[in-house]
Amino acid sequence: MKLMTKEIKEKAQKQFVKESDMEQMVVAKFFDPIGSWKWFLMNMHEDEDYCWGIVKGNEVEMGSFSMKELEDIHLPFGLTIERDTMFKPVKASKIWEQLNKGEHV
Repeated sequence: MKLMTKEIKEKAQKQFVKESDMEQMVVAKFFDPIGSWKWFLMNMHEDEDYCWGIVKGNEVEMGSFSMKELEDIHLPFGLTIERDTMFKPVKASKIWEQLNKGEHV
């Protein structure tokens, strides 16, 4: 599955100037289909690699991640990181709140 679409990339790059502003929209969700890790994309540098967002791994945190690294992850059974195709953009503050309450997002 292609993680990045033209539409997602354009929305994320447009928001790059908002940095860590929690009032911006999360434009995409990526996840490990056999684990618990999730990446919520808020914005992206024009280099198409440096991303900023919320990461739910062992803890919930905000920070940068590499799109190239996500694309290069190879999991057992030939699986890779996937994009949640049913995800609808939502304010970062709402995602942050839900994750910190232990809710499923």
